[in-house]
Amino acid sequence: MIIPQKTTVLHCEDFSVSGEKFELKRATDFDILITTPQPKGEELGQYYKSEDYISHTDGKRNVFERVYHAVKSVALQNKLKLINSYASEEKSVLDVGCGTGDFLALAQKNGWSVRGVEPNDAARKLAQQKLKNNQSVLNANETETLKISSFDVVTLWHVLEHLPDLEEQITFYTSLLKPNGKLIIAVPNYKSYDANYYKAFWAAYDVPRHLWHFSKKGLSQLLEQQQLLVEKTLPMFFDAFYVSLLSEKYKTGKMNVFNAFRIGMLSNMKAKRSGEYSSLIYMVKKA
Repeated sequence: MIIPQKTTVLHCEDFSVSGEKFELKRATDFDILITTPQPKGEELGQYYKSEDYISHTDGKRNVFERVYHAVKSVALQNKLKLINSYASEEKSVLDVGCGTGDFLALAQKNGWSVRGVEPNDAARKLAQQKLKNNQSVLNANETETLKISSFDVVTLWHVLEHLPDLEEQITFYTSLLKPNGKLIIAVPNYKSYDANYYKAFWAAYDVPRHLWHFSKKGLSQLLEQQQLLVEKTLPMFFDAFYVSLLSEKYKTGKMNVFNAFRIGMLSNMKAKRSGEYSSLIYMVKKA
């Protein structure tokens, strides 16, 4: 069990929905920060009810959203290339927290058998419409229908930080992998340069939707406890710019594109030496 220490590391605010204040506390046994208090069940769902929660919509209402979707299209191709390197003859993938289904739709068009899990009703409906088999996307309470040892790849693209009962969920989704299957996890890195620069205004803290905040060491510790091994980590270069742009908005009330670009660039440059990118992809296998 991940237990928080008493000392508060940082005071944060929910800038995108409620305006409420939260604390980040360090875990006792892991290099992980914990959002405190953590909303539960239906209460947690209330913090996702916003038209500005971009992963649950296909909206292109403004320049920011149009840029987001343009970058997303490049990222999707990179994700497809990544999972293709781990495909068996059957090519089966489960995407947990699949949002509006663009990654699944692309994988399906490229010969993958796809399933998705998405708790948000509106996003799940959009995802189902994009897939040939509209039963391919499950609600979070339907995952017991998934078969053990049935997927080559299970992906959690910026999802792990949202999941309550974290350790139990890692155990469950790992059990769905074939013997040589791969778990792919992408999460923000609170030890990146942009996180240190923006501090409480760092958009990737995104309290209270992000319940957990990982460093490379912390996530590796947690996975090792689950008898899982991180084979390698890969950078997500675009995240430094996207997160910096939102962080500028939270800090100053304006996008400040030039400063956001500067901080994003600095973050990526410094990470070439330290490895501490704004977000990281973890390639994980059973130990």
